[in-house]
Amino acid sequence: MGRGRVQLKRIENKINRQVTFSKRRNGLLKKAHEISVLCDAEVAVIVFSTKGKLFEYATNSSMERIIERYERYSYAERELLAADPESQGSWSLEHTKLKAKIEILQRNQRHYVGEDLESLSLKELQNLEQQLDTALKQIRTRKNQLIYDSISELQKKEKALQEQNNILTKKLKEKEKEKEKEKALAQQAHWDQQNQGQSSPSFLLSQPLPSLAISGTYQGRGAACDDEEARSHARTNSLMPPWMLRHLNESGPTHLCGLACSTI
Repeated sequence: MGRGRVQLKRIENKINRQVTFSKRRNGLLKKAHEISVLCDAEVAVIVFSTKGKLFEYATNSSMERIIERYERYSYAERELLAADPESQGSWSLEHTKLKAKIEILQRNQRHYVGEDLESLSLKELQNLEQQLDTALKQIRTRKNQLIYDSISELQKKEKALQEQNNILTKKLKEKEKEKEKEKALAQQAHWDQQNQGQSSPSFLLSQPLPSLAISGTYQGRGAACDDEEARSHARTNSLMPPWMLRHLNESGPTHLCGLACSTI
């Protein structure tokens, strides 16, 4: 035989009442947990026994948070009822609409992240996939635009830096040319100064006079002078300075021969 309908009234037997309380309390907490998991709802259960013992259950959010939320909603409703009793119906309708919109938005958000897809049909899944593809295309377009703008900006900076580098290189080459020109001018001036010092009379006088190398014996002085005159004259032309050559030319070959013979 099946179980009959239980009559809802206070159980007089104390032991039976305690056993029923324990069973129904466990079942109530179990149902609260199931509804919180299946429906993604925030559930809070508070039970006090006849002896004042506390039994409670709350979802992931703490009991204090759920109670605070309950007090906030209940206080807002009481304020609305106290401020305008005539608009109670319109406010309740508006509240219902807003609540429904919030639930829809929350459900769509969960769908976009890939959650709670079991309740969607094939057509709804296709629509969701199309929406995600459209969103991905827009995201990629925006990303590519940002990358292109960044590359263009970097290319402009590179061009500006290259121009600055070319200007600095040109200035450096000009400075190097100026230094080389100054160095060449200084070297040319030094060479000119040396040439002027060598061509001066004091420089020529400071040079040692070349010696006359005349071969032969004292007995053949007359014939040797005649033979050596031309050779000595040629050597002296190449070895003696110009002023001495002029002096010898004015004196004549006889003087040169006599000088050479007397030297021997």
